[in-house]
Amino acid sequence: MLLHIFSAPWPWYVSGPVIGLMVPLLLLIGNKSFGISSSLRHVCAACIPAKIPFFNYNWKKETWNLFFVAGIFLGGIVAATVMLNPQPVQVDPRLVASLQTNGIYNFQNLVLTDLFNWSSLLTLRGFMLMVVGGFLVGFGTRYAGGCTSGHAIMGLSNLQFPSLVATMSFMAGGFIMANFILPYILKLTI
Repeated sequence: MLLHIFSAPWPWYVSGPVIGLMVPLLLLIGNKSFGISSSLRHVCAACIPAKIPFFNYNWKKETWNLFFVAGIFLGGIVAATVMLNPQPVQVDPRLVASLQTNGIYNFQNLVLTDLFNWSSLLTLRGFMLMVVGGFLVGFGTRYAGGCTSGHAIMGLSNLQFPSLVATMSFMAGGFIMANFILPYILKLTI
């Protein structure tokens, strides 16, 4: 019974407030900010002994963030192995039709296996989606001063205007990418 509660999808009106309540909880417990992208900086500061100014700070104060990210990673492993739902993910038929018009027929649990595999990495389409897309996500996160979770959850709850601008930009960029740019990339066959 308890395993079923954690393995089934939670409705937005339960999961949203749980995620949202992390912000005041972190602030009350230890005056900590919620965000994920800063953990990569902490790992680099801990592992790179060079005197690079960006990594030259007291990263040990942020050890809690590394445990938080490790918990996310381990939670993903547990969810993918122990709590795996054997039922196929329900996908809207309009999305399936749209993907099929772009040559995407195989996807399992919302992973587009026609696109994201080692052999497609060596194609122009795969390179653009995985390498260029990954670079743009990393660059955008650094340029915006945080990731979507940091700005949309933490920044908006603190009424920070830069987080509002960043969140609106994330949403507009996602809409433009999904509706105008991605269809052209999916049609690439080289």
